[in-house]
Amino acid sequence: MSSIRRERRTVDPGLSDPERLYVITGDPDGSDRAALDLVTMVVSKSQPTPTVQPEQAVILRLCQAPLSVAEISAYLSLPFSVVTSLLTDLLATELIESRAPIIRATLPDRSLLEAVMHGLQKL
Repeated sequence: MSSIRRERRTVDPGLSDPERLYVITGDPDGSDRAALDLVTMVVSKSQPTPTVQPEQAVILRLCQAPLSVAEISAYLSLPFSVVTSLLTDLLATELIESRAPIIRATLPDRSLLEAVMHGLQKL
């Protein structure tokens, strides 16, 4: 399995233009956005289709391995709100999956797992 090379895009002066960001999102009020936060993990389910926006195609290529929304925002040099809008469209078309990150505290303690393993070995 080859490793995915991720590079941060150089900042394009056109991306900081508010009109350009409006064209990307097409969503003036953000009322229909998915409930995503910065640590939500995103993974693509398929390759980009010809009908997706260029920014969404980049997201689909980047997310072949899980990435957080914050990482996607940093790689694309786009604001969180714009990335959330793009991800909402991709979620609606089922091209990506999202999930909350696994919180380490909810995982079983290592010593408990070792005790169970030793108990099973003695059987």
